[in-house]
Amino acid sequence: MANTFKETFTLKGEQLLHKIKELIEEGNVRKITIHDKTGKELMSFPLTIGVVGAVLAPVLAAVGALAALIGECTISVEREEDNQA
Repeated sequence: MANTFKETFTLKGEQLLHKIKELIEEGNVRKITIHDKTGKELMSFPLTIGVVGAVLAPVLAAVGALAALIGECTISVEREEDNQA
């Protein structure tokens, strides 16, 4: 059975794209939400198993553009944890 849990990271805009790419590579991320420093949601996107390359290119381009415009931001990461014993 898979459990879902959330993590939150506070980053500067220039760190945002690097962190998003890092999270995608980990593979157990289900959803990423980006908030500005006031808590307003700026962008949210689901990640499903098998999403790679060309499908992610527009999302990463949008994240890169967003990173250039904002100072500090918070990303919430919804992860899936597989607890098979």
